[in-house]
Amino acid sequence: MSTTQTNGGQPNGKLAVVIMAAGKGTRLKSRRPKVLHAIGGKPLLSHVIAAASRIVTPPDIIVVIGHQAERVREAVQASGVRFVEQIEQRGTGHAIQCAREAIAPYENILVLSGDVPLIRPETIEAVWSFHQSEQAAMTILTAAPENPTGYGRIVRTSPGSPEVQAIVEQKALTPEQQSIREINSGIYAFKTAPLLRHLDMLTTDNAHGELYLTDMAGLLRTAGEQVLAVQAAEAAEVLGANTIAELVALDATLRAATANRLMASGVTIFRPDTCVIDAEVEVAPDTIIEPFVQLLGNTRIGSDCFIRSYSVIENCTLGDGVLVNQGCIMNDSTVADGAKLGPYARLRPGSEIGEDAHIGNFVETKKTRVGKGAKANHLTYLGDAEIGAGTNVGAGVITCNYDGVHKHKTTIGEGVFVGSDATLVAPVTIADGAYIGAGSCITKDVPAGALALGRARQETKEGWVAERRTRQKKQD
Repeated sequence: MSTTQTNGGQPNGKLAVVIMAAGKGTRLKSRRPKVLHAIGGKPLLSHVIAAASRIVTPPDIIVVIGHQAERVREAVQASGVRFVEQIEQRGTGHAIQCAREAIAPYENILVLSGDVPLIRPETIEAVWSFHQSEQAAMTILTAAPENPTGYGRIVRTSPGSPEVQAIVEQKALTPEQQSIREINSGIYAFKTAPLLRHLDMLTTDNAHGELYLTDMAGLLRTAGEQVLAVQAAEAAEVLGANTIAELVALDATLRAATANRLMASGVTIFRPDTCVIDAEVEVAPDTIIEPFVQLLGNTRIGSDCFIRSYSVIENCTLGDGVLVNQGCIMNDSTVADGAKLGPYARLRPGSEIGEDAHIGNFVETKKTRVGKGAKANHLTYLGDAEIGAGTNVGAGVITCNYDGVHKHKTTIGEGVFVGSDATLVAPVTIADGAYIGAGSCITKDVPAGALALGRARQETKEGWVAERRTRQKKQD
């Protein structure tokens, strides 16, 4: 039984991509669906969808889901793909049987694995082009890893021939076949008509009692159809992740490739093996990244920036010439050209740091806009605030934005001086050019150019210490 959900768009009729994503991934020893384990900052399945989307539009991508189907659907449905549910997981051939109605309108299908995240769009395109040019009924993507142990081997009709004689599983290899390095990747292209004609001929006559799409090669060849193979340029592209160790190895491969891509474009990354850079991060030339930096999510960094060690930047946009000193933590924020941050600054979601602004050590911002050239250099919390251009916020200043029930805004104009240890109780507005005395608690609006003081008057009692000590001695 299967159900199909369409998320808009019109099928192209010529090619659909089917992504196998129904498996549990038992060897991962995880409650999470296998295809939702992440490398390079996003789920395995999302990488495969992104690669397929370079070949066809999302409505022509059909994802076969099964184990924790709703969780998988929710994770990737924003991509616009369609879904077919394989309620009982009985093998890859059974998955295509479940997708029969969804693929029937198409002349051809490409079958990808949802746990093979390094597959490149160029390789998928090569399989598709070869399949079309040769008019094959089935085209198999192969690879030649250094160690092919555990994989089914490709036996060609003759050396150099594109025609496949058989796919032989590891346990069934003859002594002569043991030396074959070319493996079956599990990625295929099919003409839909012959595939559907023979789909119900698949049997469960194997050790696991499942319907394997691999067996379609033998069925089609017996029927006189053409079964061909084309080899991937890099064996790493077709590797999956069956264990956590393999998953981490794929992550390292992808991140190394990301770092190499950035360095090739003019970015300096010292000790790239120590940095964690997600696959979709973009960095402009002439930026320098020190060791032990993390750039995550959809982060975008301009040119001539300097990102110092131990900073973590996630889903942020930085302009040109930004200095991020050591140990800054930044999430969902924007930083304009020439701004200076840290060390140990924290930008929480919704922070907008203006051009040439300074956010210094142990300063935290949240949903705050800091104007051009404004400064908050030490030990300050700015939440739900707007800070005008050229304003100086002293050490230890706090915007008291939460009354226990609701959040309120603090508005500080341009050219304002806020003295150290002031507390600004929102909602409050401090107009342009005003001064706030150090240690003040400000609860009312301050007009432009005014000085506001909100602290107790100092009282000095000379000789008080000596008198106190005398009294203590008498009491003792």
